[in-house]
Amino acid sequence: MTAGQVQTRYRVSGMDCASCAAKIEAVASRLDGVAEASVSVAAATLVVRHVSGADLSALPARLKPMGYGLALANAEPARTSAPAAAPEACCDHDHADHPHAGHDHSSPPPDRTATTAGDDHAHGAEPGEGGFWSNGKARLTLASGAAFAAAFLAGLILPQVQTPLFIAAMLVGLVPIARRAFAAAAVGMPFTIETLMTIAAVGAVIIGAAEEAAAVVFLFLVGELLEGFAAGRARDGIKALAALVPKTALVARGGDFVEVPAAQLAVGDTILVRPGDRIAADGEVVAGEGGIDESMVTGESAPVTKGVGAGVFAGTVNGDAALTVRVTATAEDNTIARVVKLVEEAQEARAPTERLIDRFSRVYTPAVVVIGALVATVPPLLLGGDWGEWVYKGLAILLIGCPCALVISTPAAIASGLSAGARRGLLLKGGAVLETAGKVTVVCLDKTGTLTEGRPKVTDVIGLALPETEVLRLAAALEGGSSHPLAKAILDRAAADGLSIPVASEGRALGGKGVTGIVEGREVFLGSVAAGVARVALDPQTEDRLAGLNDEGKTVSLVIVGDVLAGAIAMRDEPRADAAAGLAALKERGLRTMMLTGDNARTAAAIGRALGIEVRAGLLPEDKQRIVSELKRQGEIVAKVGDGINDAPALAAADIGIAMGGGTDVALETADAAVLHGRVRDIAGMIDLSQRTMRNIRQNIGISLGLKAVFLVTTVAGVTGLWPAILADTGATVLVTANALRLLRRAEG
Repeated sequence: MTAGQVQTRYRVSGMDCASCAAKIEAVASRLDGVAEASVSVAAATLVVRHVSGADLSALPARLKPMGYGLALANAEPARTSAPAAAPEACCDHDHADHPHAGHDHSSPPPDRTATTAGDDHAHGAEPGEGGFWSNGKARLTLASGAAFAAAFLAGLILPQVQTPLFIAAMLVGLVPIARRAFAAAAVGMPFTIETLMTIAAVGAVIIGAAEEAAAVVFLFLVGELLEGFAAGRARDGIKALAALVPKTALVARGGDFVEVPAAQLAVGDTILVRPGDRIAADGEVVAGEGGIDESMVTGESAPVTKGVGAGVFAGTVNGDAALTVRVTATAEDNTIARVVKLVEEAQEARAPTERLIDRFSRVYTPAVVVIGALVATVPPLLLGGDWGEWVYKGLAILLIGCPCALVISTPAAIASGLSAGARRGLLLKGGAVLETAGKVTVVCLDKTGTLTEGRPKVTDVIGLALPETEVLRLAAALEGGSSHPLAKAILDRAAADGLSIPVASEGRALGGKGVTGIVEGREVFLGSVAAGVARVALDPQTEDRLAGLNDEGKTVSLVIVGDVLAGAIAMRDEPRADAAAGLAALKERGLRTMMLTGDNARTAAAIGRALGIEVRAGLLPEDKQRIVSELKRQGEIVAKVGDGINDAPALAAADIGIAMGGGTDVALETADAAVLHGRVRDIAGMIDLSQRTMRNIRQNIGISLGLKAVFLVTTVAGVTGLWPAILADTGATVLVTANALRLLRRAEG
């Protein structure tokens, strides 16, 4: 999008297949000032990029005769600058240096959405909205079927009026179809399914096949109705997520909790979540503790215990204890809303296979029309064939020639794949990303926050002159109130062990060495080994033990009471619980894995040995980018997985950049894909999803072309006629869509 352009986004109703999308794009593209129009059948959206000030008011009126309605979704300025880099989350570091890494938890601006009422149109609402027969398409199908049945029954009683009755029954359904055909032709699209349908039905009447003409029109309408339901089902996959968020919330007002619409919640509000209630907003627990069912967001079936300070997601279910939650995101910017928005935008981005099929279909339909004309005229003119027989066959070929099933084969599978991924916490931004993921040969992963938890934990407590519990208790006393990552690790371990932590006095920090203080009348020192050996001597056995901990990549702190070495505490940023299994899953799929980290070689090597992964350590951001680029030059398809700003250059250089983080991590806004729950095994799941989706696309193309090829042969051979031909078109479309929906059903399972 160039400078000076703006983007307007519409919701489209009455659209159920890719040929509909092509017609809408053609109409929109012909408006003055429009640079590009793009329709997503899966998301039911139209995105128009146009110069500022372009008049789009005529667009709804031009689409209405063709059976489509528009509702304005949003209009926003074009983004002419590069996207903002992901904020720093958890960068690689050496724990021995005692870093205090900052975190940017800012959120992106909320999506500005203005909604207008859609236009009434021939198709009416989407099937399934407001009841089965509440939309125009369903009512037209019912009327056509009733007219056909009435003509058939009346013809049994009065055979002499059978033909006029079938012609009248045919016109009930054909007139609206013909109106749409003429409307499309008026904007330069003569080869639409409506045009082919109109020619075939009128031609059948001319050659004396009025009964078949009426049957074909009715079957065509039934097929359109089924296509609409199938398309709606595909869209419902992601909409179901949005429906999880409750409509109301209990918010603190004047010392009490009152019920208000969830959409009115503001950041900083305090809400009460009763046992069994769905949480109305993303937030942070400020009181209470209980299990939260996050399966609908994270895919984890077991409830997750959440206490004070823990983050919670909108739409998840509170367990058996009341929680008080401080709202951290508005309704427009909560996790589910952002996931829905990202998936819809992804569905609007066309995959390479989809673009290839679109180009093919533009040639395919005119070619079939030419074949139909040749079949109808060449045998009678050159071979003495019967005109009625061969015109009938030519008309049947016209019906076979609709490319709906072929064109929908890719976007239907892509939409189902994207929605299935979103349900499992796998966000892929578009069909191109989904296609590429399955071709990856090398996966490069960051260490801190990707393969590891991103925060140090106490791994060893060694009692020397004092018991282990006493060593930990004294260390926790000195670290009380500190926000340092290593201090927090010690305090967390003491709390987990249920220790009573005494109060330290006269505490002071010794720059770069450690801390000292008086605890229960004793002088206590906690600090690095280098600083500790200046205070006490280490025997050879202790030196060997501490050296072994260092070789494992652990940071060791000594606890000295007076002039006696009381013990030692070792800490390390531990691998995620599923890191080893996740890497093993990638290797089982024949993929090479590599750790790219800025951490020191000793720590990285220790983690690498534990996980069985190739290690490149001590890297700057530009070093990571260089390694990724070198791998690509060697012919590898590279995925880079990371979570911080130091990974941004490598993420951009890779064939597919994957952000690893929690559901509120705004890094997912800038990467090609995101693993919302931070599970390493989900990377293999993303690759599997891509490969299943591509297999589904190949199956769909085979179904659509294979079915048409079979009916083309049987039609020319005289085995099948008009009504089987229309079933070959609508039936293939329904089969292709149903096959694509299998991806969603697998996600549900």
